[in-house]
Amino acid sequence: MKRLTLLAFALLPALALAYPLDGDQYTGIARLEGYRLILEGKARGLVQPQGARLPMAQVDIHPLDGIPPLPAPDPEFTRQVVELLGGDAERYEIAVLDLSDPARPVYAEHRADVEFNPGSVGKLVVVSALFQRLADLYPEDIAARERVLRESRVVADGFIVHDSHTVPFWDGKRFTHRPLRTGDAASLWTFLDWMLSASSNAAASMVVRELILLQRFGREYPVSEDRIDAFFRDTPTSEVSALMLQALGGWVERNGLDPERLRQGGFFTHTGKARVPGTNSTATPRELMQWLVRLEDGKLVDRWSSREIKRLLYMTQRRIRYASSPALRDAAVYFKSGSFFRCRPEPGFVCRKYKGNVENLLNSIAIVEHPAGNPRLRYVVVVSSDVLRKNSAVAHQTLGTRLQRLLEHRHLGGATLEHGLVETHDEAAEP
Repeated sequence: MKRLTLLAFALLPALALAYPLDGDQYTGIARLEGYRLILEGKARGLVQPQGARLPMAQVDIHPLDGIPPLPAPDPEFTRQVVELLGGDAERYEIAVLDLSDPARPVYAEHRADVEFNPGSVGKLVVVSALFQRLADLYPEDIAARERVLRESRVVADGFIVHDSHTVPFWDGKRFTHRPLRTGDAASLWTFLDWMLSASSNAAASMVVRELILLQRFGREYPVSEDRIDAFFRDTPTSEVSALMLQALGGWVERNGLDPERLRQGGFFTHTGKARVPGTNSTATPRELMQWLVRLEDGKLVDRWSSREIKRLLYMTQRRIRYASSPALRDAAVYFKSGSFFRCRPEPGFVCRKYKGNVENLLNSIAIVEHPAGNPRLRYVVVVSSDVLRKNSAVAHQTLGTRLQRLLEHRHLGGATLEHGLVETHDEAAEP
């Protein structure tokens, strides 16, 4: 059999930025000050949509008051959701939980047990593992956890190689955007923000490194750069790998999730994977939905951890892919996305980002609260697609619009929706 010639092979993380803009003093995440000043007219830059302007006090979880983790799929709601996918339905996996009426949650799913490579969505596993480790070390001391996140100084090293995705640096007057470099230093909270907001693979690999160190050194963390260097130099690779896998996977079953259906296998950079081998990564829409339900219910690790992880997912910069739907401008959106494409030669076909002809994976998870601050609609979405040769970023954006309109129709009334996807081509769909 003739081997495929691969023209493109990429793991493409989301570039949107998160965390409430008034959280700079609490977290020490410097970029938040810059975006807040832009919103106040005191600096130049992109002004946030209405849905991105909630203060920390309004970015919170919503415990579900004893509602079962996932209701049985509702046949009619499922039919409506699948119709939104049109003729490509069998190239999608999707789960939707409508919480707009908290006393009567309604659930739809389609191919929700199909496994896929989570890509950058696997960073949800990393942040969950980190907050679990902090909770284990400081079960009754939230201030200590905050101190570790805010005051631990992380210095980027060889684990960041290679990653071309940029992160924002704010110097008090202006922003610069560039990839992380060896020697860049910031707090652990900032690296978490870069990992989830800018979706930097370099930042994610540094967070995995810190997770290993937390697993090894416990309350001694943070430790000096000399001790870090000595640990990775002198500890057998198999032992370091075991520590990593224990930290990345040990929280899963404890939180009522299935490690065979939600797993991040290791680092996100080539050097990280080479230095500390791991295992494969996998996810399903249903298991990611279970993760999101536990987050919203305040039962992912604990209530404080759930709230802080949700804040790290709150979009406060340019919205892309699913979250770029114009219908969501006034909504608070908590979002993570990741993509993966491969191409081979094909007459008349030009390989582009989001348009692979061998694989064209795009994964998105979102909690939507519409309108922000006083939501009448509240729902949770997990969608994965592999529609070849089509712009998956635009397809997810359009699906975001269609699903929003469906929920509006269900709860707020309105005209009957047409079936199928209609591309909106909003410029934010393609970063």
